[in-house]
Amino acid sequence: MTDTQWDTWEVFHQTKKGDAHVHVGSVHAPDAGMALQMARDQFARRLKCASLWVVNSRHITATDYQDENFFAQTTDRSYRDPKGFAAPEKELHGDE
Repeated sequence: MTDTQWDTWEVFHQTKKGDAHVHVGSVHAPDAGMALQMARDQFARRLKCASLWVVNSRHITATDYQDENFFAQTTDRSYRDPKGFAAPEKELHGDE
């Protein structure tokens, strides 16, 4: 039996050149070209639009809600302490 379900494509909309693309929804389409056309018909009819992106949903990797440590902040910031770096002694030049 063949699969009759089209892929889901996430749609990102840009109002004007230079603005960030914003996720506005999704469409179902057999390929990227058709997804762009469907996204245009669905999301660019009423909104001013400079650009659309479509991304196949299967290419999106997300964090797992169960992995509480993924966003944990590290408290070790020793790499920011300048004492941890060896710097050469200053050499004075000139008329001194």
